[in-house]
Amino acid sequence: MQRHFRGMGNHYRIEILLLVERQKGITVKAITKTLEANFKTISHHTNYLVKAGLMHKKYWANTVKHSLSPYGLLFVKFIRNFQRIGSEHKRI
Repeated sequence: MQRHFRGMGNHYRIEILLLVERQKGITVKAITKTLEANFKTISHHTNYLVKAGLMHKKYWANTVKHSLSPYGLLFVKFIRNFQRIGSEHKRI
């Protein structure tokens, strides 16, 4: 579990998880463009998420497509609930 929590311990990794959930099969190039970030930085973070067990890589021709693992899906649900609770708390 520690490995999974460390995997999402960065704002880019959280954004990447949420983006991959919305766009299964997205490439690092597309993630980089969407997040307006450096390719090398995003590549590093996607590899970290794969090693943490939160994402999968699928090699297809000359591209690498990314999708969430079952643990990644659980963490995205956790993030969304955390965001929802945070926004409800701000209204109080």
